[in-house]
Amino acid sequence: MTAETSQTLDRGLRVLKLLADTDHGLTVTELSTRLGVNRTVVYRLLATLEQHALVRRDLGGRARVGLGVLRLGRQVHPLVREAALPALRSLAEDIGATAHLTLVDGTEALAVAVVEPTWTDYHVAYRAGFRHSLERGAAGKAILSARQKPAIDPGYTLTHGELEAGASGAAAPLIGVTGVEGSVGVVMLADAVPERVGPRVMDAAREVSEALR
Repeated sequence: MTAETSQTLDRGLRVLKLLADTDHGLTVTELSTRLGVNRTVVYRLLATLEQHALVRRDLGGRARVGLGVLRLGRQVHPLVREAALPALRSLAEDIGATAHLTLVDGTEALAVAVVEPTWTDYHVAYRAGFRHSLERGAAGKAILSARQKPAIDPGYTLTHGELEAGASGAAAPLIGVTGVEGSVGVVMLADAVPERVGPRVMDAAREVSEALR
């Protein structure tokens, strides 16, 4: 801790992070042990977080993340979208294909930003808000590849015809962005993705990752 930071706020944020990392909640005693503070401090932190609906406690006294976190989370997508748009525009214009940023939303892949090229005669229509399984399409599979290889850059993923007949996709995951799982990709009407597209998509994914750090 430095003179410019708040110890109480730091502890409150650590409580939220600890609760976010467990599915079954934590007791006051467990939180006290993990934070290295006494139970009275933990009670006060939980009471404050409960007032803002960021934490809830069940009948057994176990604390869990509250629904108030969802309201905060809704504001994340616009911020991420804004940070990603320059790299997506450059990618779409360079490749001549529809570029997109896709994030994990529960068990699905959710397109949160889409940029179409301005100079092509035709391109794939792909809208923000489009959802699909993580197991289908380049965007979702790229995210899953990053889960399997979290310590290294897993490269890019290519698919054909999995989400739309006749369309091919290429995507690379976001790397090193705390709290965000996603990928950057392109979709095009082609039987196969040109060789240069994969590396170019990886470059765009790195740009977006750096913008979000």
